[in-house]
Amino acid sequence: MTALEGSTWMVWLILLPLCAGILTFLLRRIAPWVGVLTALGSGVCVFGLARHVMHVEPLRYAVGGWGAPLGIELRADGLSLWMLAVTALIGFAVSLYATSYFSDAAAEGDTEAQRHRRAYFWPLWMFLWAALNALFLSADIFNLYVTLELLGFSAACLVALAGKPAALTAALRYLLVSLLGSLCFLFGVAWLYAAHGTVDLPTLAKVVERTPAAGVAMVLMTVGLLMKGALFPLHFWLPPAHANAPAPVSALLSAVVVKGAFYILARLWFEGLHPLVTPILAQLLGLLGAAAIVWGSALALRQARLKLLVAYSTVAQIGYLFLLFPLTVDAAHGMGGWSGAWIFLGAHACAKAAMFLAAGNILRAAGHDRIKDLDGITHALPVSVFAFALAGVSLIGLPPSGGFVGKWLLLNAGIVQGQWWWVAVIVGGSLAAAAYVFRVLSHAFTRVPAPLGLHPVPRLMEWTSFTLALGAVLLGFVSGWPAAWLRLGAPVAGAMLPGGIVP
Repeated sequence: MTALEGSTWMVWLILLPLCAGILTFLLRRIAPWVGVLTALGSGVCVFGLARHVMHVEPLRYAVGGWGAPLGIELRADGLSLWMLAVTALIGFAVSLYATSYFSDAAAEGDTEAQRHRRAYFWPLWMFLWAALNALFLSADIFNLYVTLELLGFSAACLVALAGKPAALTAALRYLLVSLLGSLCFLFGVAWLYAAHGTVDLPTLAKVVERTPAAGVAMVLMTVGLLMKGALFPLHFWLPPAHANAPAPVSALLSAVVVKGAFYILARLWFEGLHPLVTPILAQLLGLLGAAAIVWGSALALRQARLKLLVAYSTVAQIGYLFLLFPLTVDAAHGMGGWSGAWIFLGAHACAKAAMFLAAGNILRAAGHDRIKDLDGITHALPVSVFAFALAGVSLIGLPPSGGFVGKWLLLNAGIVQGQWWWVAVIVGGSLAAAAYVFRVLSHAFTRVPAPLGLHPVPRLMEWTSFTLALGAVLLGFVSGWPAAWLRLGAPVAGAMLPGGIVP
């Protein structure tokens, strides 16, 4: 297997959804078919790239033959491969769901708003997918800025598709926050380039020093990414955007879009600007993550609407990811925290997408998502309610789910490194997650006569949410595969678990 073959897979992972976006805009009648075929093609490309990375080596490809320090380079290692695989899985499921979600809406009466949603969802979704794949494959900070900007524009437009005043307000707030975050990130990029003459991450790691200019650049880029990643206290835009968007869009935003900013931040801190990172800074990010877990869980418990509950749950669950920084600051013994955070990210993506799709099914059937009025909804939507419950198993961190494996690795990392306070945060957050998940289920499984006047929900929409929830649980059985991927090109080393256990 040659390097040319591996680079071809990388290029097609970007070009395929990009071309599909143009095609779905021009040929709107066949847009759903194009979207599903693109999802299948993206899965094939990820599989082909995985074969190369696993059996040959991590790959770097200079676009147009112009490499570092100024050219655009793509790179594929274990982490980027894992993110591409998670995106491909979520993308395929959401694409299937959207074929029924939008066509079913059109069948009930072809209003102008429905035609608008049906016409623009697919091109926007394909452009967003292209931006995500390009982001996960980028090797320099300027290209990361470009892909991050494209991602924000596409996501904000998708939020506005609902067309309601609340959705438009949420989309505008999201767009403004996204632009401000991107501007901070761009200022940091410009500052680093002016000081060091390069935007390539590995090259930056070799030349960057602890100077005031580098420190300011790092702060600007970090704050910008925290805004786009919705970490507490910069999360204010996320719940309205996720709760008021169409169900497929909510699933995408929570499962993969907010993960893009976190991915860039991890690359920046552990690769390009690693010489600037100190244990105190890592602990500060962990503290913000802990605050997100507490605050998001508390507000989730207080929500009256199901989609808002799931949205605030996302605020809380994002906090776990930021425990990566304090638990891997010791690069020689950071593999447990590194693997745990990224495996948890994959489990969270599947579980949260399943929850939002299940909530969308309930909203369509009942005409509302008020939690206190969902008594007996299980009679009409048993698959959707079971999908919500199964996704909750992973969010809580119950064995044998993927969420359990991720949290278990984070717990072990905290114990081995003597950072017991993160252990308390993880356990407390899991108990809070159980409280708000069981709050919903207590209403859904209440014994009452079957609700009347419910609208039918296509089976494909129900089974898609169930399949994603099942995937979040099954990830716990196959977690050795992503753990092995994550070791390829990882910036940390050491055993994954105490006792020298490695994947």
